[in-house]
Amino acid sequence: MKKETSLIPIEIIENKIYLIRGAKVMLDSDLANLYGVSIKRLNEQVKRNLKRFPSDFMFQLNEKENKKLLSIRSQIATFKRGQHRKYLPHVFTEHGVTMLASVLNSERAVEISIYVVRAFIKIREMLATHKNLIKEFEKMKRTQKEHSQHIINILNVIRQLIDPPEPKVPKEPMGFRDRGKD
Repeated sequence: MKKETSLIPIEIIENKIYLIRGAKVMLDSDLANLYGVSIKRLNEQVKRNLKRFPSDFMFQLNEKENKKLLSIRSQIATFKRGQHRKYLPHVFTEHGVTMLASVLNSERAVEISIYVVRAFIKIREMLATHKNLIKEFEKMKRTQKEHSQHIINILNVIRQLIDPPEPKVPKEPMGFRDRGKD
């Protein structure tokens, strides 16, 4: 089993995380596939343990969200014949994925949930980095007008320090000269 799960790169899991209703979530079908169970089995376990899945752990997509998600997913892959669903899918947040692993109670589910949680953490860290960069750029834009000439002067001095101008030495004219006449 360990060899099988170690072959799942975190990037594959990251590509199965979507932003819906302001939350990063994974589809029940993707989780069922990763955990090696059917969607029906996964949803049965959720129904049996519904108290463990509050709305911030799991929610069901509405028709509009499902259509939007299907259009995104259809760009990646298409459904095979007979894979259409009777019910709207459920999606799970990072905490819902962890809880799902406990109700499925298999070694594979536990291992996969670790990969999934790591993917959520990686995405969270990337978003935090991007937010910090955006804040810095906004700050620079606000102060740019006040300090633009100072910044230009500083950059010019730095350029001169890195590549100092060559001293201007008069160059010898090109061609042959008679040295005896000089």
